[in-house]
This record gives sequence, C-alpha cells and structure tokens, in this order.
Amino acid sequence: QVQLVESGGGLVQPGGFLRLSCAASGIMFSLYSMAWYRQAPGNQRELVAQITSRGGTKNVDSVKGRFTISRDNAKNTVDLQMNSLKAEDTDVYYCNAYDQFTAVNYWGQGTQVIVSS
Repeated sequence: QVQLVESGGGLVQPGGFLRLSCAASGIMFSLYSMAWYRQAPGNQRELVAQITSRGGTKNVDSVKGRFTISRDNAKNTVDLQMNSLKAEDTDVYYCNAYDQFTAVNYWGQGTQVIVSS
C-alpha cells in the first residue's frame, strides 16, 4: 500500500518560514520523481517544485529564490523549505510521487499552510 504522509504545515507570519516534509512508503522511492503541489479552494492544483530521481530540481517562478526542494533516498522523504513566505503562499500543499516509466501518480492527503499576520 502506497502512502505519502505530509507534515510541517501551519500558521506563519509573512516573511517567516516553514519546512514541509513528506514520508513515502510502499514505493521504490529512489526511482520516483517527487514534487510539491499546492491548491486553493476553487483553483486548480499547481506545481510548486519538483525533484527528479537523479536530483534535478525545478521551481515555479513565483517561488524561485524562496523555496527549496530536497530529497533523502535513505529515509524516503522529500522536503520543501519555504522561506520569505507571503500571504499568496497560503494553500494546501500536496506531496506527489510520479513514476515516469508507468505514468503512475500518487498523492498525499495535503497539509495546510497559512501565511497571515
């Protein structure tokens, strides 16, 4: 059974930081591309940052220079360090695992991030 369990969300003031973590089980973690997405009510889920199985990373323009994605294949975890948070970063953040060979996607349950003073 595949599980992606996110943690680390919460309430933070503008300019603050949070670190999200996603623990994966039930998959060959090192073979998967991992990513963080976010979604606001009524909006489409959007990619925030991605890290390939080989460690290559990509961030969307709105978070470049502020967010960093990393993975630990020994621990089966992928983290998102979020600095200089803005009110517009308020969303539910989802962990994603993608197998490029089978096109199979797995999702976590999401963790809420609220940036507000």
